[in-house]
Amino acid sequence: MGNFIFHFRGRRAETASQNQERREHRKAGACGGSRLSRKARRKLLVYGIVLGIWVLLAVLVPLFWPFSYSEQNGDIRNQAFSLTHWFGTDRFGRDLFARVWYGAGISLLVGISSALINGILGIFAGAFSGWLGGAADMVLMRIGDVISSIPSMIYVILIMLAAGSGPGSIILGLCVAGWVDMSRIVRGEILRLKETDFACAAKMEGLSSMRILFRHLLPNAAGPILVNLIFLIPQAIFTESFLSFLGVGIAAPAASLGTIIQEARSQMALYPWQMACPLVVLCVMLLCLNAVGSVLEDQTGNAGGNRTLYHWDNIIADKSRPAGMMTEGRESK
Repeated sequence: MGNFIFHFRGRRAETASQNQERREHRKAGACGGSRLSRKARRKLLVYGIVLGIWVLLAVLVPLFWPFSYSEQNGDIRNQAFSLTHWFGTDRFGRDLFARVWYGAGISLLVGISSALINGILGIFAGAFSGWLGGAADMVLMRIGDVISSIPSMIYVILIMLAAGSGPGSIILGLCVAGWVDMSRIVRGEILRLKETDFACAAKMEGLSSMRILFRHLLPNAAGPILVNLIFLIPQAIFTESFLSFLGVGIAAPAASLGTIIQEARSQMALYPWQMACPLVVLCVMLLCLNAVGSVLEDQTGNAGGNRTLYHWDNIIADKSRPAGMMTEGRESK
């Protein structure tokens, strides 16, 4: 009995010392990157405020602005800036402030929707391809190569010709091949991470493949996934605006930033503000999103070593669970 009590106290003291050591490691890692983190927070705060104002205007102006984006008035054609019409009016007497922010809302819808769909498809395809390897990896990657060999803009144009112009057709066209780049990035991360020590330790502990993949490997690849997910949004918005500028995107009477720029092109010399306003709105949003992605890319690259400590803690926590739970993990494997 005395030996059992002594062994129990020894194990408890050992566990306490391990917990203290892990806390010290986390504190040291956090202190090591504090200056970069503080600098990144300041940048993200500035860009976040600008993007927040941009999103609020894109959502609220079409709902509460007294003028409609499609309402025409021949008496106020081609007016300059005024207290009534903040961005002036176009050649049909339509309020440009309402039209620009309505088009910004459509661009935001296309960008976020296509980025989320491409991100989800790419994460699942890349994760299973990298984890399974072998024939499954080769088949999935060759399918991606075939799909991506055709420019995504061709898919968008063909789908819009078949299904009609609209945000849904553009989103569908962007999602045909948009997931391939994300899947390659996730696949590379999974191939690298599944050979690490903590992944091997998780396999030795008998954890199921899905638990290792979604609990230990994908969270370790969250940095590159998040960065590329953010970069997908301005890429989709630029594609939509470019197609609308060419005349094969959003059709009238709906307004898009590319459509508004294309309509103002013929009067650029006489009424330059009609092109300048949507261009500035589009450029501010694209620059802010790319800047946020660049900051997060630098930050995740500098903080890459600290995430491994987190997963060692998870594996130790899985190891300390009751034997029944570990047996269940082995059986599910």
